[in-house]
Amino acid sequence: MIKKHTLDNGIRIVMEKIDYVRSASIGIWVNVGSNNENEETNGLSHFIEHMLFKGTKKRKANEIAEEIDSIGGQLNAFTSKECTCFYVKVLDENIREAVDILSDMFFNSLFSQEEINKEISVVIEEIKMYEDSPEDLVHDKLSEIIFSDSPMAYNILGTEKNLRTFTHEKVIKYMKENYSPTNTVISIAGNFAEEEFIHLIEENFKDWEKKEVKKLHIDSPYQRKVLGVNKDLEQIHMCIGNKTFGRHDKNYYSLLVLNNLFGGTMSSRIFQEVREKRGLVYSIYSSVTNYSNSGIFSIYAGMGYDQVEDALRTILKEMSGIKRGNITEEEFHRAKQQIKGNYILSLESTSSRMSAIGRRELLYNEILHPDDIINAINKVDIRDVLNVAEDLFKIEDLSIAFTGNLHKYPCLEDKINKVLGEKYDS
Repeated sequence: MIKKHTLDNGIRIVMEKIDYVRSASIGIWVNVGSNNENEETNGLSHFIEHMLFKGTKKRKANEIAEEIDSIGGQLNAFTSKECTCFYVKVLDENIREAVDILSDMFFNSLFSQEEINKEISVVIEEIKMYEDSPEDLVHDKLSEIIFSDSPMAYNILGTEKNLRTFTHEKVIKYMKENYSPTNTVISIAGNFAEEEFIHLIEENFKDWEKKEVKKLHIDSPYQRKVLGVNKDLEQIHMCIGNKTFGRHDKNYYSLLVLNNLFGGTMSSRIFQEVREKRGLVYSIYSSVTNYSNSGIFSIYAGMGYDQVEDALRTILKEMSGIKRGNITEEEFHRAKQQIKGNYILSLESTSSRMSAIGRRELLYNEILHPDDIINAINKVDIRDVLNVAEDLFKIEDLSIAFTGNLHKYPCLEDKINKVLGEKYDS
């Protein structure tokens, strides 16, 4: 049973009690991510996530780590395009200590310029690490294409140029402008006493002053593009995608089923056809990322330079085949069962359940029980999936980001455009 409580200052608490476990996962979710940023502040949401671990008025950075370790807990955080989350998993007997540490980090972090300068170097190395990962790079470049001039196109990590401008004053100003009880959710899943937990949150968060914050909802028209990035690599890495709808669209679950049967598993259409039958790639999969108002459907593939045309052509033929109704009842039902199975298995983790209820409340203002989600998946009809494919699998709308040795293979973009220009719907 999922329950919700709202404090007087606007903080929402969502709780799912699981009596048969001996742990609890707690998350502080703030509706602030890279889509809140502009050219000057890009990277600040993620940078603040790092800085909350660098010492408070009560605890030095090493003391935060030591206290969590001393109670056998796990403490971490992440930043996305739409939110930032600080979370902890502990034994049920250590919930009070966990909330004390989280709230101390959240309200009392020092943001000293010395620590800021050190962390700037750390995040710059993180950016370089991702740039050295071709799979991550092409996903980021596809996102930049899909979202164009919108803040949603910004890299979550920011840029080295921006990072070097971050100061104590800039960090504090950004937090004051964007962090508020009205855009914050605290979620917990596991074994806990509900009334005690609410009282504990009230103790630690009630003095946070309520205020409204501005939200940026800037969208830009999508224009397809083929973009190559030169890297001295032994393979070409490619990400093919299209802009799609947001989480609240009536076809959301139909899109999940389409993704699963097309490229979401080892039994999926493109894995079997491109990798297993033809041996054109080592890695290939499709994925869906849905946000509040939009999303991305993407296909990733890593291949040798000589396989580019055949691999891309095979992927596009499979897309075209599905558009023409080439889906069997067997793979359709297998895809639905796979989604349900993955979801039900995720319910065995308190961290996954805390994340699910926190994210849904924060971004979508909804509480969905497991039966609601299973029923929604069950209601998906094969015709619904084909309708989504008809719109999403238009070859003329697909964008491609790729990286490889463009100096050694200068004709890659021409080859890709040639394959995109071929006929597949006849």
